[in-house]
Amino acid sequence: MIDDVTGILLAGGKSRRMGEDKRFLLIGEQTLFERTLAVLQSVFQTVCVVIAQDSPPLEAEVPVFRDLVAGCGSLGGLYTGFKQAHTEYVFVVACDMPFLNPILVRYMVSLRDKTDIVMVRLEQGLQPTHALYGRRCLPVIEGMLQARQLKIQDLATHRSLHVRLVAERELRKIDHEGLSFINVNTPADLDAARMRHARGTDPASSA
Repeated sequence: MIDDVTGILLAGGKSRRMGEDKRFLLIGEQTLFERTLAVLQSVFQTVCVVIAQDSPPLEAEVPVFRDLVAGCGSLGGLYTGFKQAHTEYVFVVACDMPFLNPILVRYMVSLRDKTDIVMVRLEQGLQPTHALYGRRCLPVIEGMLQARQLKIQDLATHRSLHVRLVAERELRKIDHEGLSFINVNTPADLDAARMRHARGTDPASSA
């Protein structure tokens, strides 16, 4: 168990494209929320959940915090998680990623030496809600929130931060199909995730 990094699960609860609260949708015998939380708990000694200020209450076996700043999306969730964490680094994931790979999470954490951010860059772009952030990011985040510059991926291009980008060819040595970065945003996404789960081995079983 990693004890010097806090796992943060972003579980805002908006689910506009899904039409219902996707945190509680089942894939197999677990909800999306249960699946992602279980992976974080298998890797990190300390885990917390961040939800939106106007999100319905959420019960969990770990602390649940509401956003300290309303309406700031994932960047606001990262800020809230940092303010609650006592570690130098946090690892952030979104709760709509049903196929998180704990081996990949551990690998990314292992790259943190002298680095402020460890983030994957896929062909379709940066993946900021499956990433490691160091505490030197906090003043940059605060400045972005004050300026209402809310694109969390912009942290990876800030000139004051040292960023370790994980290339697609590198991550596929561990997560061969890139399943970690599948998001469930729509009913079609949910159907596809359920079919994939029914067909193959869940990467979480490698924890």
